[in-house]
Amino acid sequence: MQQRTNDGANWWRGGVIYQIYPRSFQDTTGDGIGDLKGITKRLGYVAELGVDAIWLSPFFTSPMEDMGYDVSDYCGVDPMFGTLNDFDELVSEAHRLGLKVVIDQVLSHTSDRHQWFEESRQSKDNDKADWYVWADAKPDGTAPNNWLSVFGGPAWEWDGVRKQYYMHNFLASQPDLNFHSKAVQDALLETVRFWLERGVDGFRLDTVNYYFCDKELRDNPPVDGNLGPTGLDAPDVNPYGFQQHEYDKTRPENVAFLQRFRALLDQYDGRASVGEVGDGARSLKTVADYTSGGDKLHMCYTFDFLGPEFTPFHIRKCVEDFFSTVEDGWVCWAFSNHDVDRHASRFAKSEAERAPVARLALSVIATLRGSVCLYQGEELGLPQAELTYEDLQDPYGIRFWPSFKGRDGCRTPMPWSAKQAHAGFTTADKPWLPVPDAHLPLSVFEQAGEPASVYNHYRAILSFRKAHSALFDGAIAFKESGDDDILVFTRSDDHETLLFAFNFASKPKSVALPTVMSHLDTLDLPGATAVLNDTHIDFGAFDGFCARIQD
Repeated sequence: MQQRTNDGANWWRGGVIYQIYPRSFQDTTGDGIGDLKGITKRLGYVAELGVDAIWLSPFFTSPMEDMGYDVSDYCGVDPMFGTLNDFDELVSEAHRLGLKVVIDQVLSHTSDRHQWFEESRQSKDNDKADWYVWADAKPDGTAPNNWLSVFGGPAWEWDGVRKQYYMHNFLASQPDLNFHSKAVQDALLETVRFWLERGVDGFRLDTVNYYFCDKELRDNPPVDGNLGPTGLDAPDVNPYGFQQHEYDKTRPENVAFLQRFRALLDQYDGRASVGEVGDGARSLKTVADYTSGGDKLHMCYTFDFLGPEFTPFHIRKCVEDFFSTVEDGWVCWAFSNHDVDRHASRFAKSEAERAPVARLALSVIATLRGSVCLYQGEELGLPQAELTYEDLQDPYGIRFWPSFKGRDGCRTPMPWSAKQAHAGFTTADKPWLPVPDAHLPLSVFEQAGEPASVYNHYRAILSFRKAHSALFDGAIAFKESGDDDILVFTRSDDHETLLFAFNFASKPKSVALPTVMSHLDTLDLPGATAVLNDTHIDFGAFDGFCARIQD
């Protein structure tokens, strides 16, 4: 057995990253919105969970049309969140606690209030005229092609100043940068260097496959058979799913830019990158292209685990498909983030199942091969918040309400204590999003003293993960269980081979050991009650089992 640390250049490989949504973590100014000082104040809590790094969602200067993913200054901190000095103090405290700091980089687009766009729109021949994707209207005045926005409607907006259309994959206030311009690439890389110089340890690259579009602006073809919205990259209420997105994203030129990005990171010790790949059925091929060879991204995550399915078949298929397709790349698994419903609600069929399923989900994802990303509040087993239309802040949810309620339900404030107003998140009369009543008894303070709480299960499992070298870079091999509710696999390296088995059913199960197994030494897997009974493993509901295989 070999204890894992997060020292060294490969800290990210098999590491656990904790995502913090700054607006909702901790408010210290009383304005109802979280801030950098609040994150610094709570870093001790994050370190005690046993994670290796934090990922900060955007805190840059922004009009906040899309909650900070519309950046107007890549090198500034929005006053809502504090100052650059506050950020430096956050990094210093994180490093003191042994935590790496990963920040979001939203490189595919800016805010329409960014200085670059304001200059670009002035004429067709200024210094930044080609920094965004501009195109003339068709003879009848309509948009240049059929591309659609992820947030609904056409991906083109008419600009009356320049008298051309500009492209936007998301909101009309988020114009897409033209990565075919080397000057754009150079300018973006300089903003990355700015944060590297401030000591950040890595970057999460938002919509990393959206950087380039087709130079010729060719129309996207319809999905095969024109079957309607697929729901792979957007909710199926959104016409975005009618198209195969061949020309508006995932262009081959992106690989060369990612090599430039990696070359910059490699000038600094121990830096890492994780890319967000939303590319429908092509996602694994895209991840393979972006992570192979050791000269592009360190790892990526896809949306495979961010949907409604939580079954042994799905878990096994996703993992086996990944490692058969992405031979020398790496993956970062996640069940939740700031863009999807919380998985305690997606996976559990009732409130009674919520906590057991939350514990099982962590035990499973923490023992798979790959890195892990956790989203703030999942360690409390928080359910998805049910909000009224009047509460909504997310433009995506407002656009498609009520068939799609948007992303606010997973972005509500972190509940610290049920005994304080707004669960200790803020002293303001009203936080930016409400704290649901259902979250109050699940607060950190309330769970910390309960040995069997979801929170304490997270701490125990992450400690178990760190204690076994096979879990951070060991091989994985799935075994047949003979039962659709049972997931069985081994993890192995030069030091040990571990057998894991998990029961996804809401009732007890008994399954035979795989025939290849010889002598087993049962290990104390936190939260697991399954027992080895001669040739069978007897499980409780939502239970797990672990043993070391002896040669």
